[in-house]
Amino acid sequence: MSDLCLEFPTSKTSMDDIRPHLDTALKEQFPGGMMKSHWEDDVLHLHGPGAAGTVTLDGDKLVGKASLRPPASLMRPVIEKKMTEVLSKAAT
Repeated sequence: MSDLCLEFPTSKTSMDDIRPHLDTALKEQFPGGMMKSHWEDDVLHLHGPGAAGTVTLDGDKLVGKASLRPPASLMRPVIEKKMTEVLSKAAT
């Protein structure tokens, strides 16, 4: 298993401000429905083949955390690159 943690500074003060940007960026980076997501209050839960994670707002940082196991762990560089793009877009 491989853990992934990405943090991006943001001036946005609530997930209500971030939510539409996250949803749009996820659809752009993960088309085709392989990555499923749902919201529970201010926490975005993500899951796909071999992957489970969350995105939260922690003070002035947007934080993405995931646990990756096969087959997702084999694609860690690709997933990390795509999630970096998603979180950086949503944070700005």
